Amino acid sequence: MKILNRTTTIDFMSRRNFALIFSTVLIIVSITSLFTRGLNFGLDFTGGTLIEVGYPSAPNTNEVRDNLASAGFDSIVQTYGAATDIVVRIPPTGLDESSAELSTRVLAALSQGVDGEIDMRRVEFVGPQVGDELKEQGVLAVIYAMVGVFLYVMFRFQWRFSVGAVAALLHDVIITMGLISLVKIEFDLTVVAAILAVVGYSLNDTIVLFDRIRENFPRYRKRQPVEVVNTSINEVLARTLMTSTTTLIVLLALFFFGGEIIHGFAFTLITGVVIGTYSSIYVASTALLQLGVSKYDLMEVEKEGAKLDARP
Repeated sequence: MKILNRTTTIDFMSRRNFALIFSTVLIIVSITSLFTRGLNFGLDFTGGTLIEVGYPSAPNTNEVRDNLASAGFDSIVQTYGAATDIVVRIPPTGLDESSAELSTRVLAALSQGVDGEIDMRRVEFVGPQVGDELKEQGVLAVIYAMVGVFLYVMFRFQWRFSVGAVAALLHDVIITMGLISLVKIEFDLTVVAAILAVVGYSLNDTIVLFDRIRENFPRYRKRQPVEVVNTSINEVLARTLMTSTTTLIVLLALFFFGGEIIHGFAFTLITGVVIGTYSSIYVASTALLQLGVSKYDLMEVEKEGAKLDARP
């Protein structure tokens, strides 16, 4: 099949069946992981205590964990910003004690073997009930985003485009969450925010492609739908790759140099950008073709008084 294009002439749609198999395998693995391994929920969802402290000099995080374990705490220790700043996350202890009493015991454990005084900067307590509410609100936020996307795309384009856009977004969210489950990234509110950002990023790529497809259907009326879709993908390919590459450069810098506290957020966005770029080309476009999109669905309205082309 010959594709006329000013830049690339890659026949993407000839590989759509292989892409469908690849995506199906990824989705099955992701769903299996979510059901068997589950998500590693952070304190935002499970409840517990977060304590931020400042050391006079950079501590050894392994020693900090050992000191807390000796004191009976099952904790997560991370650096926060500077090497001297530490965040300690402690799940509910089951003991009947106030947050002040708990923070005092934690501070005593953290002070073991430290020359100088430790600065207690912040103590936050999240109850289990609040964690359950956040779970529900996080799920609802993703659902509302999907419904809003469907309505927006249907209003701007046509219902086939809405189905394609939502299929791509569901594909991206499921695979991203599956990878989070596989590698046991801590799932907290920052990761939820990253997933919603992935939805927005993927949608942006898809809308750019859909705009070009809508423009090209009336322009290339004698071509088959698969040819029009291929031409449209090639015409926006340079823009898509440029946007994805520059975004990934920033996210990789955040992942490697942003500290442990932001790893989950950066990892989720990196995964989402890669999967979102892929799904815009192969999932959203393939869905359009499977639903039978044609030039008649996007025929431009002629001037007043002219007859509209009739669909055979």
